[in-house]
Amino acid sequence: MLVYTVGTFDMVHVGHLDLLEYCATLGDKFVVGVASDKVVGSYKRNVPVIPLDQRMRMLKALGCIDDIVSYDKLEYVSNCKDLDVDIFVIGEDWGDKPHNIAVEEYLKAKGAKIIQVSYNPLTSSTKIKQNLIAQSHNGKYSPRNVA
Repeated sequence: MLVYTVGTFDMVHVGHLDLLEYCATLGDKFVVGVASDKVVGSYKRNVPVIPLDQRMRMLKALGCIDDIVSYDKLEYVSNCKDLDVDIFVIGEDWGDKPHNIAVEEYLKAKGAKIIQVSYNPLTSSTKIKQNLIAQSHNGKYSPRNVA
């Protein structure tokens, strides 16, 4: 069974690690799709702090991931077809955008599973970035905001 998940994975943290380790338990092979800076810029205000090649290299160093692919369009069906995905893991903020609905319809039609997971409420790349900005502007550090 091939498991696939997607994300930006900017400023990798323990929440990412928890997600990735969980995904690896779901099948025989685990592949991660990493969004290019162009893709992230199409739906977020800011592009990642860490360049794509470095984000992919850091993820590849984790023992729980078998392979890494990038994607340059906000569209998931192509990689799911190319990889022959059996299980697609999505986050709690998945939503009902056309690109999300398209991959859901494709996967359901082929009998693949979609598993939705909750994020770790203690940490996020956004919280880490906010804390870094606060430190640089105020000289303050708030350990409660970053796990």
